[in-house]
Amino acid sequence: MAPPDQEQDPRPARVLVVDDEASIRDFIEMGLSREGFTVRTAPDGRAALPAVDQFQPDLVIVDVMMPRMDGLSLTRELAGDPRRGLIILSARDETRDRIVGLELGADDYLVKPFEFAELLARIRSVLRRRQPDQAEVLQSGDLVLDRGRRAATYRGEPVELSPREFDLLYYLARHRGRVLERDRLLNAVWGVSFYGDENNLEVYVRYLRRKLGDDDRRLIQTVRGVGYRLAAG
Repeated sequence: MAPPDQEQDPRPARVLVVDDEASIRDFIEMGLSREGFTVRTAPDGRAALPAVDQFQPDLVIVDVMMPRMDGLSLTRELAGDPRRGLIILSARDETRDRIVGLELGADDYLVKPFEFAELLARIRSVLRRRQPDQAEVLQSGDLVLDRGRRAATYRGEPVELSPREFDLLYYLARHRGRVLERDRLLNAVWGVSFYGDENNLEVYVRYLRRKLGDDDRRLIQTVRGVGYRLAAG
């Protein structure tokens, strides 16, 4: 039997990142791994083909300009599986290039350079369309979070949350019962390249407590000197 705090989590989505730039592969892999995805990488289209067979990814992120086999050729090879998503990355922002990529079977087309938060949002959108049966709904006691609809209820009542508030509460709920360090929360919710004011985290925790009526801090618990924990029950 799965531990109580993992019972309702779906299988982590598998993402294959195909790019000839090691820095891009590492950047995406680090960010997605922090978000709970299972990630593998490949340096070009030729290496990606056996990786797809072995890894069976739910989504493939494909760079266009690569040696041996470019991204458009790889997209053509991989298109056709109704449950596998494809996102093209490219430094080219021509409308014609976007049309070609989408007509070959890609679900989305993202121009470099890009923000990780935007890539993450597009990945989640593609996965929801491709695999609607794996929509993530988490429940912890009286708290229910529907990631697909980005809707929250607490004690049976809807809670209006901003996108950032929802992402923070969802991440806490996904790891409920565990102490999450401040840096981990900032990286997961604000992005691995976050350089803003660290007080943002405290501000958003206050927002959540107010909206959830958590005046006694029993639901979102502060672990002094470390971070925060969502109560497991």
